[in-house]
Parts: sequence; C-alpha cells; structure tokens
Amino acid sequence: MDEFRYNLGQRLKNYRLHKGLSQEKLAELANCHPTYIGQLERGEKNATIESILKLSSALNISLSDLFDKLEADKIVATNDKISEFNYPLLCYDLILSKPIPEQKKLYEVILSVEKYKGNII
Repeated sequence: MDEFRYNLGQRLKNYRLHKGLSQEKLAELANCHPTYIGQLERGEKNATIESILKLSSALNISLSDLFDKLEADKIVATNDKISEFNYPLLCYDLILSKPIPEQKKLYEVILSVEKYKGNII
C-alpha cells in the first residue's frame, strides 16, 4: 500500500470523525460515493484533485491543513511489515484533528508528564 495514500486516508478519517460525520454523510456533503470515502480512508484509492477539493470543502478544512506535515515516512515499512512508527508525526495528526480546547488539554497533559519526570522545571 502506498504510504502517502494511507496517511492521507487516515487524516481524512480523523477529520471526519472529529466533525462527527459518518462516511455516508461525508459522501453526501462532498457529492461522492460512500464506498469511495471508505476506499480513500483505507488508502486503497488515489484521490483525485477534484475529490480532495470536495472533501476539504465538506469537512470545512483548508487544503493546507489537510496536507500539512502529511509525509510518507510516518510509518516505516520494512519487508512489507510495519516495523517502526514516526510517533511525533502520528501525534501531530491526532492532536491536529481535535478542536483547539482539546489540543490545549493534550499539550498540558504532555507538559504535566514531562514535569513529573523532571524533564521540565
């Protein structure tokens, strides 16, 4: 599976879930077929520019937000097996998909853990 397609699909899914939309509802808003949404989210299909524009509009996110730090090296594959994760980018995607108040809380949790461990004074 192409890693970029997979990462884009996961980002789309994160935004969809954050907005509380089903695949069917997102498909309706973006004028796409629900099966296509699922295929994109699983990284099985290449998204067209037109569908990316429709989906970003339906999700009310900018293209720059959709593609920001979307790199193919989030998951490092060795011998067709996922062997290592690029955790900072995975965390970035997770936090990015949350509303600002939740982003702040997640940041505060990370700071609290670091302070507890003595890494931050």
